[in-house]
This record gives sequence, C-alpha cells and structure tokens, in this order.
Amino acid sequence: MKHSKPPFRKSALALAAIGFLGLAFAGEPAFAADRGAVYVLGNQTTANTVLVYARSEDGQLRYSGEYPTGGTGANTGVDPLASQGSIVRKDGFVFAVNAGSNDLTVFRALGTGLEAVGRFPSGGTTPTSVDVRGNLVYVLNSGGTPNITGFTIDSSTGSLTQIPDSRRALAGGTGSRAAEVHFSSDGESLIVTEKGTQTIDVFTLDAQGVAKGQQSFFSSGAVPFGFGVTRRGYVVVTEAGGGSVSSYDLTDNGGLRQVTGSLALGQHAVCWLQTSADGHFAYTANAASNTISSIEIEADGSLKLLDAVAATPTTPLDMALAREGGYLYVRDGSGGLTGYRIASDGSLSLVTSVSGVPASAQGIAAF
Repeated sequence: MKHSKPPFRKSALALAAIGFLGLAFAGEPAFAADRGAVYVLGNQTTANTVLVYARSEDGQLRYSGEYPTGGTGANTGVDPLASQGSIVRKDGFVFAVNAGSNDLTVFRALGTGLEAVGRFPSGGTTPTSVDVRGNLVYVLNSGGTPNITGFTIDSSTGSLTQIPDSRRALAGGTGSRAAEVHFSSDGESLIVTEKGTQTIDVFTLDAQGVAKGQQSFFSSGAVPFGFGVTRRGYVVVTEAGGGSVSSYDLTDNGGLRQVTGSLALGQHAVCWLQTSADGHFAYTANAASNTISSIEIEADGSLKLLDAVAATPTTPLDMALAREGGYLYVRDGSGGLTGYRIASDGSLSLVTSVSGVPASAQGIAAF
C-alpha cells in the first residue's frame, strides 16, 4: 500500500526558521495496532525536519507527522551526507544531525510523535553520524578537521553536555571522508570507518566516557562504509569500492582481528549495513544494483552469502531494523520507504511501501 505525505504546515516551517524547539507538531492520532515508528531525516538545507511513520504490528507504515529540528541539512543529490547513522533512536529519545548548522537536535519520542528537547553544538563541522550508549553520545563531524566528540545525556530531560577533552581528530585528517561512528557491543570502544583512507579507527573509552587510545587498521577492501556490531561483538563492515563485506573481532586491547576478508556479493555500491537483533544475519543496501543482499553470520564471526538479491528496492540508500528485529525498513532513491519481514531463515518478504520522502533525505531509524 502507498501513502503520500500530506503538505507540510507553513507554521512548522516558520517555527523551524526561527529555531523554536519547544513545541511538537501533532501528526495523526496513533491507531490501535501501533507497535513503533520509523524516522527519516529530511536533511533539508533551509529547514531540516524529521519525518515520522507509525509502524503497525504487521510491519505496515503510515505517515504520522513532520517535525522541524530548528537546524539545517547540507548538500543535495543522491546520498548527500555519504554516511550511516545520521539519525538514531535510543532510550526514548531521537537524535538527528544538522549537517548544515553544525549541531544536533534531540527529540523526546512520544508515541509516534516527537517533542523537541533542544539543539546542541556538535563539537565540529558537518556532523554526519551519531551513536548512543547508556548516558554517552558520540558525534562524528566529517567536515573541517574531522573528529569525534562526546557528550553525556541527562536521561530525564534529554539535554546534552559536552564531555571535557573528548574531542579526537581522525587519523586520516581532511582526507578521511568518515562514514559512521558506532559503539562496540560492550560500550568500551568506539569504531569509525574512513572511506578516504581505507581505514577503520578504534578508540577506547575510559570510565568517564572519554575517547583515549586510538588505533587505525587497514580495511580488507576498498572504501569501508557502513557497519554493524553484533551482540557477540563482531564488527561487519561494507566495502563500497569492492562490492564486498568483511568481519572483524574486536580484541581486548582495542584492536581488530580480521575474521572474513572481503566476501564478494556480486553487487555494486555496497554501502549500508544492518545486523539482525540476534546477530545471525546482516543485510546490505547496494545502491548501484538496486538490491538488498543477505549474509549469514556464523558463531565465530565468519560470513557466508545467503542471497545476493534478497530484495529489489529502487536505489536503496539506507536501512534500519525495528526493535523486535522482525522487520527491515529501507529508504530508497525514489522518495519512498519499503518494509520487509525477516523470516527465521533470514529471507525477506515485502510488507509495506510508502512515498513522499524528500529528495534531500539522509538517514533512517526504526523502533
């Protein structure tokens, strides 16, 4: 089924323009079968917004509302931020980057609506990825002198406070073209992929959440991009330049040990990746092939290709997994979202399709 997004309210645009963040704009009322929501970052360069879609128990999506961040997006065209993780939901809050205004907006999630908490400087320029673990938030700033910067979050208000001495420059400098920042499964490390230098950075965190020791490792394949971390701690990384994926084990000293190197998928622009909630499967969005590939993750972290063409959305540009792990949602280049049910064997079946996503969009999160 398809649902087109209703026209955006002029009042919302006006409030976004003056940076007013205290008011949430009500979308349609929740319906009885609501189980969660899917969030898309509009990344508009004039007034950035987050679009929300109600998610029913059977995986269907229905447009719920559009909420101004108060900041601005950046760039235009396909894959404008060239990143994964530009919007995330954790512990009742949604975090959205404003790459054009160099800040981060925090929302409180209220059913299938949002209430803005505030905007917070990102600690650098052009924030493109964010991740949250407990009371820690780290932002990847890809512009200027690329860096990661850490914050603590007040769990009652959602307010962010920058952690002193938490900003760390990336090893690749201005040529890093970093794609994603993500916590390790135990929360003791941060991982960053650098597309421009073919490296994966690992930062260890001290008791205060400050990123300390940094190690950089050459990627098995060209252009390491999006990645996921399984519950067992394995890091599964796409290689956009080689149409492949690799897996690594994060060692006790903050190092990376390669498990499977550059498993070829036979697809092109293999950029975004999600691992299933149980850690048994991974899915890649292959933009230039108009496909989703499915991969099995063995108990030892090794990878096996299940289906090079598990689904065929139009120009898949990012993905998110719903909280129960049973549905995968894909943002595509045609201005739409598609949702797939994940079977016990890892196969995908289409369950929903909606339209009306802005062409400037970047990033997707699900709950």
